[in-house]
Amino acid sequence: MAEAQAAIPPYQTPLHRQFDALEQQHEADTVGMWVFLGTEILFFGGLITAYSIYRSIYWRAFGEGSRHLDVMTGAIMTLILLASSLTMALAVHSAQSGRRRKLVLFLLFTILLGAIFLGLKGYEYHHKWEEHLVPGARFHHQGPLARQVQLFVFFYFALTGLHALHMLIGIAILAVLALRAALGRFQNYTIEITGLYWHFVDIVWIFLFPLLYLYERHA
Repeated sequence: MAEAQAAIPPYQTPLHRQFDALEQQHEADTVGMWVFLGTEILFFGGLITAYSIYRSIYWRAFGEGSRHLDVMTGAIMTLILLASSLTMALAVHSAQSGRRRKLVLFLLFTILLGAIFLGLKGYEYHHKWEEHLVPGARFHHQGPLARQVQLFVFFYFALTGLHALHMLIGIAILAVLALRAALGRFQNYTIEITGLYWHFVDIVWIFLFPLLYLYERHA
């Protein structure tokens, strides 16, 4: 009986007048998300390209700056995001199966993992603040490569800060979806396209982790 009550058909979203059928509307939403993710790839790609160019020029200073990052913390955050990708995929599967309770549970797990990631990132930022490794007037680094190290720190905060902002937006969206799912007002395709966004954010971090945290071992 409990399992039968948990398997509730998804809420049917109203058909907007510019579409002929719900399938067409869902397809348009999916394409729209892919287009948005394409622009995000260009956005992050531009920053990563600029970082790579300066890293090739100031490779010694960037290696020195990378040594100020805790590899273990970065690795833990990577594992957390990989786990959140799994729970997000399970949430999508639960939505497709009409398992409302499991959907809410996996969405909440994904939110929790995302919040833990942001908490660790906030702790890392606080540590850099105490070490005076924040770009600007508070920055302090001994040695002849201080200006170039500050450039590395700028890219570190720019890339990870924008990634954290995307994580925060994703958590807010997941919280809304979890609430709607708890009320039985969820759409499969909405969960699916949100999953695309979440997986994209996780993939971005997979690139940032070796670029920022592991570079000093290569250097």
